[in-house]
Amino acid sequence: MASVPTLKLANGKEIPQIGLGTWQSKPGEVEHAVSYALKEAGYRHIDCAFAYGNEKEVGDGIKQSGVRREEIFITSKIWSVASAKRGPGHELMDGLS
Repeated sequence: MASVPTLKLANGKEIPQIGLGTWQSKPGEVEHAVSYALKEAGYRHIDCAFAYGNEKEVGDGIKQSGVRREEIFITSKIWSVASAKRGPGHELMDGLS
């Protein structure tokens, strides 16, 4: 993959500004897409969300890629409606599980 612009985080690490989006990905295709993006295309940033309903496939694709987890940035979202009912901590833990 060509050089991708990054943003420096408070901890000193740099996150790629371009990531693979998984919104509206078809069931059964997400795992392969994530694995290919990481292993073959050089992506190191995956964007997902609990509300997309494909987080398990995203995780499986990451495992299948063979790329070390420490090399990958995963961004997600906390939905305001769910967060208002249960609090953001619950939403965060759902996304990490």
